[in-house]
Order: sequence, then structure tokens, then C-alpha cells
Amino acid sequence: MLSRVFLTHPRSVDESYVEHALFAGRFALRLFGAAGAATVHAVIPALFEKTAGNMIAAMYDDIKSRGR
Repeated sequence: MLSRVFLTHPRSVDESYVEHALFAGRFALRLFGAAGAATVHAVIPALFEKTAGNMIAAMYDDIKSRGR
């Protein structure tokens, strides 16, 4: 049971548990950054016009081929 919960998914993307935790943690921080840019843009539309979208596109590029 513990192996399935903690190791099956990281192994499916050829990572150890720690490697996967670090990748996912950095990814979460990047998402918070994109959310912050989108929030500022919502209040002041002239700022960060393409920032959140560009960040999301870059993150998608980083993960689209993982585990293949």
C-alpha cells in the first residue's frame, strides 16, 4: 500500500520520490507565481498582460513528455 501511494507515480516518470517531490514543489511555486501575475493583471490590466499565459505554456512544455 505505501509503495503504491508514494512510489508508483514517481517511478512512472522515471524519478525517485525525492526527485519527484522537488519537481512538484518547484512546479507549485511557479504556479503561485503565475497566479500572482494574473491577480495583478486582473486589477491593473496594463501589467503582466502575457506573463501568466507564458508561464503556463512553459510549464506545459516541461511536463508534456514526462513519463514517456
